[in-house]
Amino acid sequence: MAQPMFKIDFMRYAPVMLALSGLLVLISLISLATRGLNLGIDFTGGTLVEVQYPAPVELEQVHAALAGQGLDKAVVQYFGTRSEVLVRIPASVTGSSGELSTRVLEALAIGQAEKVALKRVEFVGPQVGSELITNALLALLYAILAIGAYVAFRFEYRFAIGAIVSLLHDAIITVGFCSLFQIEFDLTVVAAVLTVIGYSINDTVVIYDRIRENFPRMRKASTREVINRSVNETMTRTIVTTATVVLALLPLVFFGGDAIHSFSLAMLLGVIAGCYSTIYVASWSLLPTGLSARDLIPPPKENAQTP
Repeated sequence: MAQPMFKIDFMRYAPVMLALSGLLVLISLISLATRGLNLGIDFTGGTLVEVQYPAPVELEQVHAALAGQGLDKAVVQYFGTRSEVLVRIPASVTGSSGELSTRVLEALAIGQAEKVALKRVEFVGPQVGSELITNALLALLYAILAIGAYVAFRFEYRFAIGAIVSLLHDAIITVGFCSLFQIEFDLTVVAAVLTVIGYSINDTVVIYDRIRENFPRMRKASTREVINRSVNETMTRTIVTTATVVLALLPLVFFGGDAIHSFSLAMLLGVIAGCYSTIYVASWSLLPTGLSARDLIPPPKENAQTP
């Protein structure tokens, strides 16, 4: 059997890393319980007004114009190009969608030589926002349960326990990070969390597959030794995959603009947490379950004839 490139005793550091995981999860839960989430208009309700400037404009200029007309609570961001601006007005600002869109156009027209065009107006009611929160939580729950069922079917039920705990770990830390730093939590962040879950389980399945392959090859080795070797053998792939995703996300975080900032930031943190959890949560969790080679190697048939 070829020797892996890395020879690190990952399970030796598991107690320290698991303590760090527990601390991060605890901080996330406390933040969610005390600070809550900075819910976006998708969940709280409000009015979206998309306008088209005749030329590129700075967001600070747009926000200053709105604040001068009493719309200082509005959130502005580019939508496509630097001449298209999306104004998000929370439900706390009174007025119908028609009235608010008129106020926005009047505010933005001040000091403009050419007319600012109205492209669309959308209203999201509080009831719709409440339904979206419920649907988002159900989407996360169903995704984790479906993945757990898949892992149990493909491998063994003890593998599914580790996968579910790992995915919950990633989701809680990612959402907790948004709560701790009050990053706007909207549907794009929900999409980011679901994407992180898919990324994390992909890496977990690769390690689990190698563990299953190594048990028959290392019959005399302990479960800890099999896990360590399997993680080391897949470490090159884990590093390359994570580094590639992180390099793609960093430009989005710094230069992607407000429209995808929450999504890219949540994705970046979730990918890092997912890479870590596949080793020190998903893989380590197989040890307390008592998994051994005899659980994965089928027993010989009683009536089998020896050649």
